[in-house]
Amino acid sequence: MDSDMIRLPIDQAVEQLALRVKSAGGRLFIPFGPGEPLVLREMLSATPGLAERMCFVGAAIPGINRADWSALSPTATAEGTFASADWRPGLDAGRYALRPLTWFQTYRWLGATPLDGAVFQVSPPIDGRVTLSVASDLAPAVLGRADVFKLAIINPRLPTVNGPSWPLDAFDLVTETDHPVLDYDAGDLDPAFETISGHIADLTPEGASLQFGVGKAGVAALKGLRGRRGLKIHSGMVTDPLVELLDEEVVDQVVTGLAAGTARLRERLSDPRITFADSGHTHHIAVLAQIPRLVAVNSALEIDLLGQANAEFQNGRQISGAGGLTDFLRGARLSDGGVPIIALPASAKGDSISRIVPRLSPGAVSVPRADVGVVVTEHGVADLRGRTLDERAQALIGVASPAHRNALSNAWDEMRRTL
Repeated sequence: MDSDMIRLPIDQAVEQLALRVKSAGGRLFIPFGPGEPLVLREMLSATPGLAERMCFVGAAIPGINRADWSALSPTATAEGTFASADWRPGLDAGRYALRPLTWFQTYRWLGATPLDGAVFQVSPPIDGRVTLSVASDLAPAVLGRADVFKLAIINPRLPTVNGPSWPLDAFDLVTETDHPVLDYDAGDLDPAFETISGHIADLTPEGASLQFGVGKAGVAALKGLRGRRGLKIHSGMVTDPLVELLDEEVVDQVVTGLAAGTARLRERLSDPRITFADSGHTHHIAVLAQIPRLVAVNSALEIDLLGQANAEFQNGRQISGAGGLTDFLRGARLSDGGVPIIALPASAKGDSISRIVPRLSPGAVSVPRADVGVVVTEHGVADLRGRTLDERAQALIGVASPAHRNALSNAWDEMRRTL
């Protein structure tokens, strides 16, 4: 074992980490998603001086990670690849720096960006080795770096998972604390997504591998598959609905990087059908292209009649990020028998706002039209692959809310004359 590895109580470990990182430059990697170290944030919040001049670097996920780490001190900052209403004050004040990267690009960025320290929540050691448990996605890009000071927080509430493990002497500093793990619940499906769930199931062939993103689209993707057999999951993230699919033997293989859910999901992660892998594998287009019948299910805020998708902007303000959206859409497009799906309700606010729009606002394109394959709403399926401009527009109008179809048809007629 490395004689330089130090074991300290949690309070001393956090203080030493802060001092060490700040003396070297202040850039600290935080594993967000379900791996967010809540105990570290609580301790930094209780002693704001520890967070002074720190820059918290990572990929906090909207809807899962709610805290603005840049608010821990007036001199603290943060960097990440998503925006969120929860961190909006930091973004507006210039404390939070947004990097518009896909999830695979985020993995590569974390392997190269300057970092002075890193925190990892790990499972209890078995034969001297630990796993990154529920957040095995991005952290390996940092854990493999020799130039970063590393703190391991052993948390007995984190399960040991099937996948890469590391010896404790891979860390410079080790501590242990029994502390809650961040839970995530996407909530129940509304009527629109209940219908969308059935459409997704119809698009999922026998023997398919399924990917799904955060939010209702992921829940819908899983719910519609109950009663099937022989399916696989290759996804950046799994959530609580996976439990039913395991119990009913719907899936026989799961590859993922994140497990975002409750204790109900975490208790099942030792299942031999589940393997964890880093984002360099789960999101690599070369890996995805080799998976037969990859059905990628993600969502967007709106899609225009040209087939472009916006997953990041609302009323001109950035509220999210690209995440794995384009990684998986492109991978599924290359997969033999793959289906790249964007699923979204056709309208919002009591049907007063259409989410199929004539044109996206300038600067709001998250997914170019060449990467949008199949669009699913509660009103049906629009397969845009290989279609002409007019065919694409008509297909999208056909899955829009009936209340907005005439206006969209008129808008397309006007647009078509100028294209």
